[in-house]
Amino acid sequence: MDTAPAPPEGTSGRESLSAVQASSEFGELRKAHRSFAFPLTVGFVAWYLMYVLLSNYAGGLMGTKLVGNINVALVLGLAQFATTFLIAWWYSRHAAAELDPRAEAIKTRLEGDA
Repeated sequence: MDTAPAPPEGTSGRESLSAVQASSEFGELRKAHRSFAFPLTVGFVAWYLMYVLLSNYAGGLMGTKLVGNINVALVLGLAQFATTFLIAWWYSRHAAAELDPRAEAIKTRLEGDA
């Protein structure tokens, strides 16, 4: 069963969606997503590559013992996991506060035009 809203009279569904995509409201939503997601992605990839490069080329540093058998490599490796969860949590909060309300407003307007 098709649950998609019917397009406004005299227009096709594609025209209606194209109009939404061209709207400033949708552009602001896209900008809010990209301005958050892209810098975090670049930062995390750089952080991950730094870890890999240090593991390959700075064995002495990574093997430095901090406490007992815990060395720099282990701490940085565990920090990779912590960073992953922190970014996921932060994005979830950002989406709930910034993206979801804007997307819901666009959806409501689009469905109201049907």
